Amino acid sequence: MLKSNLQSASYFEKFVWLGFALVLLVAPWVFTSNLSMTMMSQMGIAIIACLSYNVLLGQGGMLSFGHAVYSGMGSYLTIHALNAVGAGTLPIPVSLLPLIGGIAGMGFAVLLGFVTTRKSGTTFSMITLGMAELVFAMSLMFSEFFGGEAGVSANRVAGQAFLGITYGPQRQVYYLIAVYTFISVGLLYALTQTPLGRILNAVRDNPERVEFVGYNTQMVRYRAFIIAGFFAGIAGGLGALNFEIVTAEVVGPSRSGAYLLFTFLGGATFFFGPVLGGVLMVLAFVLLSEITKAWLLYLGLIFLFMVVYAPGGFAALIMTNLRVIKAGAFRRLNMAYAGLLVSGCVMLGGASSLIEMIYHLQLNSSVDTQLAFAGMVLDTGSKVTWSVVVAITVVALLWFDWQRKFFISKWELVQTDIAQASQSGGAS
Repeated sequence: MLKSNLQSASYFEKFVWLGFALVLLVAPWVFTSNLSMTMMSQMGIAIIACLSYNVLLGQGGMLSFGHAVYSGMGSYLTIHALNAVGAGTLPIPVSLLPLIGGIAGMGFAVLLGFVTTRKSGTTFSMITLGMAELVFAMSLMFSEFFGGEAGVSANRVAGQAFLGITYGPQRQVYYLIAVYTFISVGLLYALTQTPLGRILNAVRDNPERVEFVGYNTQMVRYRAFIIAGFFAGIAGGLGALNFEIVTAEVVGPSRSGAYLLFTFLGGATFFFGPVLGGVLMVLAFVLLSEITKAWLLYLGLIFLFMVVYAPGGFAALIMTNLRVIKAGAFRRLNMAYAGLLVSGCVMLGGASSLIEMIYHLQLNSSVDTQLAFAGMVLDTGSKVTWSVVVAITVVALLWFDWQRKFFISKWELVQTDIAQASQSGGAS
């Protein structure tokens, strides 16, 4: 029975990897616009960056506030190498330049990680924050290397073309990023199955016991830090090729915060969580920022909502519901989910209308008091409109809270039944 389960798990794993490769291969032929391919390229880069960060956060329990240092320095070294290739002084194919970014990220991780990993917990986080601020300040001081506020630009169509591949068209750049993404995801998954990956989880859960059995927890964290720095540098190098410009923003605190935020939202406790986080990161930065000027506020509210109600991230939500579906109990939650969804949508509509009206009142009230939002015309100068929107938001919030409590009661009953069925099945 155990052997059969292991074989089934192995087949499923192979199917998942095959599906992942197929999605990467087919995606640019389904979404053919330049915007779509640019977004998909950014998603690949973000997936590598978030997975590399999760080596620290999810697997090692190391809350870093400076991961952008390693992806950013990988970007800078790659862009300088690209300029050298264009000048003919560096005979390296453009397709291998992200490896230079990886080596750069690993080199800085070797240098800075030896200091930062000597401590854990809050002290580790504060040290990484200090390192990040130091590098960011240096990026504005040493313009010879960092390019100042204008940054460093380059042309990725450099060197000799290979089989007609010049990396001029975005589709060619996408496939280069897709190859690096697939290999990086595979290697990072393999890391979780190695003795280092296992002992890293043990250091996260109980460092005192790990020390007791003879392991040096500082060296375990240090090695994981170096690996994370390498793959962060790969992501940074791919970003340099994709955008052909690198500015100080790539080593800034906002980039480090984005890695933390979206790795958490995706789900740091599951391997595929940061993959979801990388996709969400691009959707938020590209699409949400185009839809509304208040996108950062929405992002913050989503983060707070997830921290309170779903601290495991979207990956945990998916896995717990798959468990319910596998047990055949999902139909018992249909009405609870429907009520939660409807009340949540009404609450979101009311709150979004209120936020958009406030932003419009602050930014554009002198031009026009009317605001077009979600197919409606809201008048920020009308007391009636404000009263209706506030009333809908409050009522929807109370309704959602009632539906949430109803859902929790149903969910707990289902989980209890699944646990009892599992125990009775195991006993038999």
